[in-house]
Amino acid sequence: MTFSAPTLPPTELPGFDVAPAVERMLGQPQLWWEAVGLFVDHFADWERQWQAAQGNNDTERRCVHALYSSAANVGANHLSCVAASLEALLRKRCAGQPTQIPASIRWHLKDCFRATWRAAAAAKQLTLSTH
Repeated sequence: MTFSAPTLPPTELPGFDVAPAVERMLGQPQLWWEAVGLFVDHFADWERQWQAAQGNNDTERRCVHALYSSAANVGANHLSCVAASLEALLRKRCAGQPTQIPASIRWHLKDCFRATWRAAAAAKQLTLSTH
C-alpha cells in the first residue's frame, strides 16, 4: 500500500503544532504529510535502539539528536524539547563533565515519544485507509 498525502493537514494532532510545521515546509501540506510518514517509518524501532544505546554517551546522544531534529521538523515541539534536554546532558558527559542524568528525564522522553509516535502513526494509518 502506498502513502498518498491528503491535500490538507489536520487542524489538530495530539503532540503536534501542525500549522507552523506546514508553513516551514513552504506551506505545502503534502510535504508535511510525507515528513510525518517518514517520521513514523524511521522511528518505528527508535525506542529499542535508544535503550540499546544507553550506557554509551555518544551513541545515545546521536540517537536522541536524531529524534530531536526529526520531531522539530514535523512540529512535535514538546517531544523535541524533551529530547533536546537529554541531548544537552549527554553532550556534557561526552565533553567529560560529570553530569547526572535523572531517570525521570528518560521516563518522560519515553512517554512523550510513545504518545507522539502513536498519534503520528494513527494519522498516517487514517490517510492510508481513506485513499
